[in-house]
Amino acid sequence: MKFYIATAFFASSCTAFVAKHPVHKAFRQSPLQAVSKKESYAVTLLPGDGIGPEITASTKQVLAALCTRFGFEINLKEALIGGAAIDAVNDPFPQETLDQCLSSDSVLLACIGGYKWDTNPRELRPESGLLKMRKEMGLFANLRPAKVLPQLIDASTLKREVVEGVDVMVVRELTGDVYFGTPKGIDVIDGQRVGYNNMIYSESEIDRIARVAGDVASKRGGKLCSVDKANVLDVSQLWRDVVTEVITKDFPDVALSHMYVDNAAMQLIRWPKQFDTIVCGNIFGDILSDEASMLVGSLGMLPSASIGESGPGVFEPCHGSAPDIAGEDKANPLAMILSAAMMLHYDLDRTEEAQLLEKAVEAVLDQGLRTPDIKQEGDGCELVGCKEMGDAVAKLVAEIELPAKVEV
Repeated sequence: MKFYIATAFFASSCTAFVAKHPVHKAFRQSPLQAVSKKESYAVTLLPGDGIGPEITASTKQVLAALCTRFGFEINLKEALIGGAAIDAVNDPFPQETLDQCLSSDSVLLACIGGYKWDTNPRELRPESGLLKMRKEMGLFANLRPAKVLPQLIDASTLKREVVEGVDVMVVRELTGDVYFGTPKGIDVIDGQRVGYNNMIYSESEIDRIARVAGDVASKRGGKLCSVDKANVLDVSQLWRDVVTEVITKDFPDVALSHMYVDNAAMQLIRWPKQFDTIVCGNIFGDILSDEASMLVGSLGMLPSASIGESGPGVFEPCHGSAPDIAGEDKANPLAMILSAAMMLHYDLDRTEEAQLLEKAVEAVLDQGLRTPDIKQEGDGCELVGCKEMGDAVAKLVAEIELPAKVEV
């Protein structure tokens, strides 16, 4: 076994706009297909900013232990993104990083952003690099699980009977909607500033995310809730129509329901166990996935996957870069470790290894180890730092029993 690490340093008319809007050819199957299982993988590692380097170090240690145990290789090569890339080459997502990501089997990202770059021009902010990466790599589907672990029920701000047993997957469309729609900008009209954005989806964009959601739901509890605002938005009416057509025709075993976004936001807090899989557009998904993540008590526990029709996916924790605690060994590395597990499952065709990582994370919580974000007063657990938590997970990866049953 070998484990390698390398570091590499408005006024436009709607008609005119629609003609320019990219139309994606609808495809007939979900892109949730990993590369063929092999003995050596090339993975681009993006430590990013803030606590990124710390949680990256812990995750590398855990992956090294995993590779040793199972006898395969993950060749990690680091690249720049976010604030680190701005400081180094004045570009939040350099072409060199894009080229390296596209040539990899998968991409593992820590986090980006920080106060240092908040006043930069928009094109020189870390978040612009993240949006560029999603667009250039065609990462149109974001999968964010929110599963309440029994060890952390009391870390949630909701009552135990509300969150116990919650296991929700939010499937968010990632490259359309109001974040990418044009025309957009801030103009001076009749002597005052006017800001505007365009909320737009093509039929093919909705078709492909509906297929991903249908595939995910069919492999989970068989229930899919599509979230929109079809009572007031034309774009949401198209969303509802296309989702209904796709699921009804091609996923007949999936029970489809629809819910307005404002009601969905309320229901996620009132009774989250009614949901299994949720599919929504970019802006609604951005909000609801963060809301769903807090059901478990901490963003520090939640992984995510961003995938496209082909090529490598990007796997990253849901939390931000937490610059206020960067370098203080207070970060929680478990979300990035769980993101690595999603990478193993979705991109590298290593389901057994992915399940072992997930089992190791639950085992370390069973041992009573807690980072500050999940430590509760009087819980009798031991407060540990990022490094110690990573050490403990790596040790368990090497020692615990393999999962008794592999779920595909």
